[in-house]
Amino acid sequence: MIRARGVTLQRGGRRVLAGIDFDLRPGEFVALLGPNGVGKTTLLRACAGFDVPAAGSIDLDGTPIHRLAVAQRARHIAMLSSDELLADELRVRDVVAIGRFPHRPWWRFSATEEDERAIATAVAATHIEEYLDRIFTHLSSGEQQRVWIAMALAQGAPLLLLDEPTTHLDVRVAHNVLALLRERTKTGTSVLCVLHDINEAAAVADRIALLGCGRMLALAPPAEVLASPLLDEAYGIAMHRARTEDGRTIVVPAPSHPE
Repeated sequence: MIRARGVTLQRGGRRVLAGIDFDLRPGEFVALLGPNGVGKTTLLRACAGFDVPAAGSIDLDGTPIHRLAVAQRARHIAMLSSDELLADELRVRDVVAIGRFPHRPWWRFSATEEDERAIATAVAATHIEEYLDRIFTHLSSGEQQRVWIAMALAQGAPLLLLDEPTTHLDVRVAHNVLALLRERTKTGTSVLCVLHDINEAAAVADRIALLGCGRMLALAPPAEVLASPLLDEAYGIAMHRARTEDGRTIVVPAPSHPE
């Protein structure tokens, strides 16, 4: 669905990433990992067509993403970012309904039966029924995050781009959100997701894209990335590897030993 070749990305006139090559396949969950400031959100925005690469190309089914009309992009790509702003008095049900706008001609304001089904499915999947009549900005950060995800699901796009979707969520809700995203891939939806927790990413992703040192250091299955010294290089800290009872590898920063 998405193909990136020789991509260079800039932010504020400064080169952030270079030589980026990857494919995002239908029904695949790819987690974007790397230290703060490495360019994870910049790459996500470029994949959504919001930013144009300084070099190289990012295509959606063979067409450069940034050349697609906004409505056409929105029917294929749903992007969830934690820094979105909404009107103060918008109710939760109206926020979720925004996800259906790309599917309506500009002259139609009322929702169709298809819109209502998509909204109801998204609301049920994210368990936000009790919030529907509340003002969005009156919700907690964690509750707002669940509403954003519902809006992205209601959009019905085959490609979900998410920037830290588990931010502000407690452990149980974060686990449920990632399980929900994982479940969506079974229907052919592709997920490209920025995460900060390495072990969380390894538990849910098909592949991990590890960014560091101005490039993509690795794009491989989680077990391979977690075992690689490239992980230590990316974060600039020694990592300790351990095995869980079910055979999974987890990593934690190695303890320091002051002299």
